[in-house]
Amino acid sequence: MPHRYIKIGLTVVVLGVAFSGMLWSTLREGTEYFKNVDEVINEQHVWQGKRVQLHGYVVPGTWVQRPNTLDYKFKVQNNPARGTMPGGVVEASYTGLLPDTFKDEAEVVLKGSFGPNGFRVEKDGVMAKCPSKYEAASKSASSGS
Repeated sequence: MPHRYIKIGLTVVVLGVAFSGMLWSTLREGTEYFKNVDEVINEQHVWQGKRVQLHGYVVPGTWVQRPNTLDYKFKVQNNPARGTMPGGVVEASYTGLLPDTFKDEAEVVLKGSFGPNGFRVEKDGVMAKCPSKYEAASKSASSGS
């Protein structure tokens, strides 16, 4: 009888270790941090190699496309329009098609990682928020009340 309990106990331990290892490796690779530009600007070296979703706003006049390619470089910052002090600026690079909503001062979330030359956005990693067409109307309506 004790031999049977040892087999069952050993099987449970082996399955538990295998499941834990699989769970750890899956979560480790899939972990992404969501950070604003100002949260990472002074510690870019800390974030190098880690997957990050970087939230910011496109700095006007900074995005350029290399001729005859889909290579882009641009800068993002925190939102100065909301009364926050303009903080640091992160240089980003991306290869691919940009969304139609990607414009100067557009709110963006970039998926990628920091490297020695700034933030490298991964494939299909640019999400630009569509500016609300009702934003100006709601501001004028609230100021008239």
